[in-house]
Amino acid sequence: MTTPDNWRKSSYSGSGDGNACVEIANDLTRVAIRDSKDSADGVLSFTTGAFTTFVEALKPNSTVTDFARARCRL
Repeated sequence: MTTPDNWRKSSYSGSGDGNACVEIANDLTRVAIRDSKDSADGVLSFTTGAFTTFVEALKPNSTVTDFARARCRL
């Protein structure tokens, strides 16, 4: 994935600590994530499927064990 130009910040980023957030960009096959405080420091890039699994694992009803199982399917 080349460096995307469609970065967007979470709508949960408010005033005050609003810069302490992640930004996300995507194209048809990849999702990129970076730290909004230091956007030049690096980018994590996932396939869309791996990103979906990652986000699902972060949901409140998920457990670390569920994430580990999902990770093994990637």
